[in-house]
Amino acid sequence: MKNPKKLLAILAHPDDESLGAGSTLAKYAAEGVETSLICATKGERGWMGDEKDHPGFEKLGQLREKELLCAAETLGIKRVHFLDYLDGDLDQAPVQEAVEKIVALIRRIRPQVVFSFGPDGVYGHPDHIAISQFSHAACLCAADPSFGEKDDAPPHVVSKFYYMLIDGALAETYTKLFGDISMQVEGVRREVTPWRDWAYTTVIDGSAHWRAALEAVNCHKSQVAILGELNSLSEAASIELWGRRPYYRAYSLVNGGRKQESDFFEGLP
Repeated sequence: MKNPKKLLAILAHPDDESLGAGSTLAKYAAEGVETSLICATKGERGWMGDEKDHPGFEKLGQLREKELLCAAETLGIKRVHFLDYLDGDLDQAPVQEAVEKIVALIRRIRPQVVFSFGPDGVYGHPDHIAISQFSHAACLCAADPSFGEKDDAPPHVVSKFYYMLIDGALAETYTKLFGDISMQVEGVRREVTPWRDWAYTTVIDGSAHWRAALEAVNCHKSQVAILGELNSLSEAASIELWGRRPYYRAYSLVNGGRKQESDFFEGLP
C-alpha cells in the first residue's frame, strides 16, 4: 500500500494507552492501521505497594516499561517510543526540547492521525496536561521546514489531531469501579472533568476488542491492584467499560462540522 493508514498516540505514562484507549488502538491495529505510541515517562512514581518495598525509580521504570511493551503487543501497537522524562515532572520539562523530540518522531512515523490527552488532562493531572500541550505544538511544528534538527526526516503534515476525553457515562463507570479519581496539586483538589455529550466530535466503538483492552490492562501488573475486580465483570459490563471511547477533533485539514464521526480517518483519501 503506497500510503498506509497510520495512527499515533502520544501519552504520558505506561497504562494510559490501555486504560484510556485500549479498544481504540486494538480496533485500528486489527483493521490494518499502523499504530504507534510515544510515552513521555516510564511511570517511575507509580508505586502501588508498601513504601518500604519500593524498588526505586529506576527499577520501577524498567518494570513499567516491560509492562507497557506487553500491553503494546497485546493491542497490536507496532512501535513504542519513550521520551524518558520523569513521571510527575513532565510539566517541568524544557518545552523546546520536548517538542523537538516529538517532532522528530512524528516525521519518522508520518501518521495522518494523532491523539493525546485533552487540555484538562482528564482529571487535571499535570503530566497529562503537559503532554497534551507538547503534542499539539509538535503536530503543528512537524510541518514547518524551519523547525527541528537538520538530520530529522522531512517535514510532515498531520492531517487530524484529537483529544482523548472522558464523558459522563464513562466517568460514572470508572468511579464505581476505581473509586474517587482525583489528585491534589498545590493544595487544590483536581478531579475527573467529563465533557458534555454535545461537545465531543468523535466516538470510536471498539466493543469488538474489549478483551484485548482488558488483556492489555492486565499487562500492567504493578498497577492492577488498584483497578478493582476487572476480570470478574460480566461481558456486558466489560463492553460498557472498554468498548466505546469519545474524542474531540482539535483540528482537521480534511473535515469539520457538527456531524459526529465514528472513524478517525473520516475525510482522508
